[in-house]
Amino acid sequence: MLALRLARGARPAVQLRRLLVAAASAGTGFLLLYVLAAAVDRPAGSFPRLLWALVPLAATVHFAVAVARADPAPRPREGLDAAGLGPVRLSLAAAISTAVACTLGSALALAVFLHLRGDLAGLPFDGTGARLLHAEQPLPLAAALTLLGLVPVTASAATVLALRPRRPLAPQTALPWGIALTACGLAVEAYAGRDGGGVLAGWVLTAVGLALAGPGLAYACGSLVQAVRPGALRLLAGRYLQEQAPRIGPPLGVLCSVAAGALTALALRDRGGLHVPLGPLAWPAAALVALCATATLLTSAAEGRRTGAAGREAMLDLAAPARVLRTAAGLRATALVAVCVPLSWGVAQLTSLALTR
Repeated sequence: MLALRLARGARPAVQLRRLLVAAASAGTGFLLLYVLAAAVDRPAGSFPRLLWALVPLAATVHFAVAVARADPAPRPREGLDAAGLGPVRLSLAAAISTAVACTLGSALALAVFLHLRGDLAGLPFDGTGARLLHAEQPLPLAAALTLLGLVPVTASAATVLALRPRRPLAPQTALPWGIALTACGLAVEAYAGRDGGGVLAGWVLTAVGLALAGPGLAYACGSLVQAVRPGALRLLAGRYLQEQAPRIGPPLGVLCSVAAGALTALALRDRGGLHVPLGPLAWPAAALVALCATATLLTSAAEGRRTGAAGREAMLDLAAPARVLRTAAGLRATALVAVCVPLSWGVAQLTSLALTR
């Protein structure tokens, strides 16, 4: 009940983010149902298809966790501890809200999937969807419900883990591990070639490595902004980047890995491309991953803006022009783009060389 009341009393921006989580969950659920229908129709090669479908699942869970962290409802408030609502119970309430949003998306995916197959009422689109979704084979209901339950269960568990009280680490702590994992991912891709499993394993290692290195990269961007006799504007932008590095770093690294994967696919388009065993849903799945990564970064940036509201109000109380704050925000964005675009391009070039050696 508490989770539902907190959800009903949320602001429109928070409700919009939850609807986006439901939409991402619906897209992932539809993809999982397609993988199940393809496995029933053609059992051979079903395991690689399921492994590739886990990538959009991970992107959706990452986005759901970012939305839960940006939600002001589960934040500790004065007086709630006395009522027995400490950090643990508030994190459970956030997990329930996340599970409700993801369950709504999974239910929508099931309804659309069954409708396109013609299992509900008639065949839409002259039966094109039925042929695509293998409607000639019966859909195992228990397996479908199990796959659809992956997103809510995984997202709620990840939300509880992400919101638990813990001691923050320095942004540079995981940078060496991130570099090492990225190098391991490139080595796996070079060893496996264009084999589907090797490409997937290498890209996952690269994505995890860049996510671990993301806070260190964001901190380095802040140091770059403050380099060589900085003025007040550059100091303001650089210190803010360094402060927000643990928050925006991981989604920034994930977005860099997604951009590197897209650039690699474009580079290999004239050489046969990458073999992704998801059939006609390969490009929609890639678009879902890219949109989730972008939305996660924007949500984390919005969370950082909310936590820094007190500092902005203090600056305005000191008669600092609003133009200074806007210029500092533009300077931070420019520094991140100046570092992340070459990084994504370099990882894409190394990946292309590894796959075409």
